[in-house]
Amino acid sequence: MDSIQEKFHDLFQKHGVFIKVNKDSKIFLEGERANEIYYIKTGAISISQETENGKELTIRICGSGSIIGEGSLFCNLTYHSMTAKVLEPSTLYVLSRKSLELLLVEQPNLMVEYMKWLQTENLKHQSRLRDLVLNGKKGALFSTLIRLSNTYGKPLENGTIFIDFPLTNTEIANLCATSREMINRMLNDLKKHNIISFEKGYITIHDLQFLKDEIACENCPLQICRID
Repeated sequence: MDSIQEKFHDLFQKHGVFIKVNKDSKIFLEGERANEIYYIKTGAISISQETENGKELTIRICGSGSIIGEGSLFCNLTYHSMTAKVLEPSTLYVLSRKSLELLLVEQPNLMVEYMKWLQTENLKHQSRLRDLVLNGKKGALFSTLIRLSNTYGKPLENGTIFIDFPLTNTEIANLCATSREMINRMLNDLKKHNIISFEKGYITIHDLQFLKDEIACENCPLQICRID
C-alpha cells in the first residue's frame, strides 16, 4: 500500500462507516444522486457505463485501496455518471461527499496528495481510451491483457504471467468495448498460437512481448498502464 492509499485508508477508517457487500450487488447506479465516496478495503468492484445502444463499457476494475465515486468531489456533478458493481464479496468504508471535502480542505497536505492521485487516474484513463480508439478491437484486447498483467499479474518461474483475477469473456468484452463473440474468436486465436492460455476464467500470458509489439506498446509507467 503506497503513501496516498495509507493516508486515505486511515481517513476513511476514522471518519467513515464500514460496510460489507455481496457479489453482484450494486454500490451505486448511473444517474443516482452522488452523496457518498467509497474506499475499497477488500474485494473487487467494476465501474461501468452503458452506451446509448445498450452496450456496457467497463471503465475500471477496482481492488483493495481504490477510491470510487470520487467524480463528484469539489464539482457541481451531483449524479453518478457510472455504475459500480461488486464482482466478488467486498468490504468498504463509506464517507459522505461533504465530509470528505471538509476533511481535505482542513488538511492541505492531503489535498495535494489527492490532486496528485487524481492526475495519475486521469492519465490512466486517457491512455486506455487512446488504445481503445486507435488500435481497433484486437489492439483493445491486447492492451487490456497487458493492463491486466500489470495490475493482477503474478510472474511464474517459467517466464509466464498468471493473471490472478477471474474474468468471463463477457467481462473482457465489456473492458474492450466489443462483443463477446469477437473476444471468443480472438482469445482462441491467441491460445492457438500459444500466446495465452486460459482455464476456468483465469488467463496465463505466455508471450507478453508479442502483445506489446502488436500494438507498438510505449511502455508507459506501471502506475499508468493498469486496469484499476
